[in-house]
Amino acid sequence: MQAVKKYRKYMSQKVTATELGTEPIGKLLMQYAVPAIIAMTASSLYNMVDSIFIGHGVGPMAISGLAITFPLMNLAAAFGSLVGVGASTLVSVKLGQKDYSSAQHILGNVVSLNVIMGILFTIITLIFLDPILYFFGASEATIPYARDYMVIILLGNAITHLYLGLNSVLRSAGHPQKAMVATILTVVINTILDPLFIYGFHMGIKGAAVATILAQIISLIWLIKIFCNKNELLHFRRGIYRLHGNLVSNIIGIGMAPFLMNLASCFIVILINKGLKLYDGDLAIGAFGIVNRIVFLFVMIVMGLNQGMQPIAGYNFGAKQYHRVNHVMKLTVIAATIITTSGFIVGEFIPRLAVSAFTTDETLVNLSANGLRIVVMFFPIIGFQMVTSNFFQSIGMARKAIILSLSRQVLILIPCLFILPLFFGSHGVWISMPISDLAASVLAAIMLYRQFDKFRKHSA
Repeated sequence: MQAVKKYRKYMSQKVTATELGTEPIGKLLMQYAVPAIIAMTASSLYNMVDSIFIGHGVGPMAISGLAITFPLMNLAAAFGSLVGVGASTLVSVKLGQKDYSSAQHILGNVVSLNVIMGILFTIITLIFLDPILYFFGASEATIPYARDYMVIILLGNAITHLYLGLNSVLRSAGHPQKAMVATILTVVINTILDPLFIYGFHMGIKGAAVATILAQIISLIWLIKIFCNKNELLHFRRGIYRLHGNLVSNIIGIGMAPFLMNLASCFIVILINKGLKLYDGDLAIGAFGIVNRIVFLFVMIVMGLNQGMQPIAGYNFGAKQYHRVNHVMKLTVIAATIITTSGFIVGEFIPRLAVSAFTTDETLVNLSANGLRIVVMFFPIIGFQMVTSNFFQSIGMARKAIILSLSRQVLILIPCLFILPLFFGSHGVWISMPISDLAASVLAAIMLYRQFDKFRKHSA
């Protein structure tokens, strides 16, 4: 009976995979991208909620204090992605190989690694919290807010890591809808609890942090309940939690790329915060925090599209159906361009309305609106750049994907952040971002043209 069930599951997976090479591309892209877009949008809103309630409930300087914590949050996310991304990829591979025992042990190792890394990160960071925050751009005016928020967030860091890790494994184990529900559940609970703790219990910025951790605890309990179900292919059981050297090294090896990208993102935010503080003061950091939240919403939607494109492009590239690869690429670029152009329209034509969702302080509104106009200057083309980078990853050309990812985030942006503020002050910090967008998009266009030229020669 068990063998029959496994065979049926195998055949179902086989049929689903075959559809990637036969079904209409538009239909497939909708099918795969919509759940990912919903999950990514929910994740972005999750980050925005705290900023909105803190801005209105605590004040403009609290917004700046929150923005100071972004590099530290990125650093924590880097360690989370190191385990989560690596484990989810490895689980997919092992399930595809029908190696269910190894997949079970990966699940157990995810729990152990996230708890160990989460606790160690908390201890080390709490010991050096004030020096870290000052290094990230805090001042005497903003550090009380940054410290109050981060102490609570760090105390719940192991929970955050475990929640993100189990959610990634759940998605890889064939439950993308349940993983999406967990993300949405966290957003909804956080949105309900934020005003309760900030306004109702008069906890200020601490209340936002408590609401965040409680929302994650509730979602984590639901995830644990799913993995406790013995009818699930992957479930908790004795003997899977002991760390295995080969599994740990494979998990970390696969997760190293997103870890390094998050690390780079952390360094970039530090440079931006320091530059804005030097030339424009504490409120400028808060302005970047607001702009970052708005821009991030559109970026996350494009990332959801990319997740939908990935299996379609990868399958058809492997099957040498290059016309279908070209088709899914073009459709994804069109959709991504529509999304980023929407961000451009918001930023250029209604920037004050957009930033007013986060604060009513006139000085902060002006700084944020001006920053948003500059940052989205070349936003219509950035969707194309992001899709191209993911496209090369989807077809197994990791080196090209890394070059494109690094070009925008590291190779162009970091030198700009060092050089341009010397000549243009805080304006130089802001214009560094659209300049890197433009340069990275030109590079992406050149690399994509060459790749499509190869496809045409192969198809001829």
